[in-house]
Amino acid sequence: MAARFLQDRLDADTSDHKGPHLLCPCGHEARYAGRRPKTFESALGPLTLTRAYYHCPTCQHGFCPRDRELGLEGGSLSPAVLRMVGAVGSLVSFEEGSQLLHELAGVSVSPRQVERDAERLGVEIANDERTLTEPLSGQEVHGTAYLGLDGTGIPMRKEELQGRAGKQADGSSRTREVKLVAAWTANTRDDKGRPVRDPGSITYSAAIESAATKDTDSSLSAFAQRVEREAQRRDFEHAERQVVLGDGAVWIWNLTSELFPDAIQIVDKWHAKEHLWGVSKDIFGAQSPQARTWVAARYEELDEGRFDALLAAVAGCAEDSEEARKCVGYLTTNRAQMDYPAFEAQGLCTGSGVVEAGCKAAIGTRLKRAGMHWSVSGANAIIALRCCRLSGRFQDFWERRCLAA
Repeated sequence: MAARFLQDRLDADTSDHKGPHLLCPCGHEARYAGRRPKTFESALGPLTLTRAYYHCPTCQHGFCPRDRELGLEGGSLSPAVLRMVGAVGSLVSFEEGSQLLHELAGVSVSPRQVERDAERLGVEIANDERTLTEPLSGQEVHGTAYLGLDGTGIPMRKEELQGRAGKQADGSSRTREVKLVAAWTANTRDDKGRPVRDPGSITYSAAIESAATKDTDSSLSAFAQRVEREAQRRDFEHAERQVVLGDGAVWIWNLTSELFPDAIQIVDKWHAKEHLWGVSKDIFGAQSPQARTWVAARYEELDEGRFDALLAAVAGCAEDSEEARKCVGYLTTNRAQMDYPAFEAQGLCTGSGVVEAGCKAAIGTRLKRAGMHWSVSGANAIIALRCCRLSGRFQDFWERRCLAA
């Protein structure tokens, strides 16, 4: 009944007829071509609205002024339903999203339309993210600021993997890597004096894009630009101390040195210990008591900063273990980033649980479910939508969108 009342009220208003001619978005003159009906899905139910229609003979496109006025342009969902679609599309599969909309709001949107409109909204958010580079209100940092960089693979459609090397037995790949930057602060301490992440301080930005910048490139890589934008939004470079945490991958330190030469670089201690555990398993077997004894001693050396002893112990196994040989290179390359006693004495975080959790929460939970296979464009749209919502920025984006309309 409410939908019918609203429909009749809007149809009775013909003020959207602006005369026989109206300027087309292409810049030429469009002519009035009568009133055209179209059904929209609203939070009140379906609305079939009859709107003034203008057609441009130059670009051969038509438009309805009322659609823009009501935020209906470019689709068949009202702004309220589009926002609902964005919410469910960022959280669950498109099939589940369609079911939730019907069960919770009585709104009928097919899974295909949930996919289409959630991705459309994600593309808008991704475009908005590229233009929004000024420090955001309430994001100023006055103590220590952290950036965490990492990557995680997501399953892709076959056509997105042509010619890409991977870890499958035949050398092919089943995934593409999403690179993620997480930003946060940790200026409070627990009862033992250890840094604690400040509530509500975590933000994310991610996409399937390259982090490599060649010497001959005239601009930074796409992901380096993403990291730079997130750092600007979080006022990272004006923090008293800047810290970048990573898993020790060379691309992370190359990017960090280029963008933030004064930042403190720290290898996440969990990752360092994971490498040591891999050596222990390779030598003694995962279930062996000797493996637990050996790795416990290495953890202690790492925690206490006895790096020479740690390196010697791992190198002593290199002759018989490929994992040990790899670990020697890893430890040697990242030695300066593993001075944990010094970092902890300064009150710095030495674990990248935030970015690890970000890879799971922002990417894995939504995009790595059984049976999912993504296109690059579809994945990037949903990643942008999900990061925006998890970072607490969706309301600001929506208000900018409404003002633009």
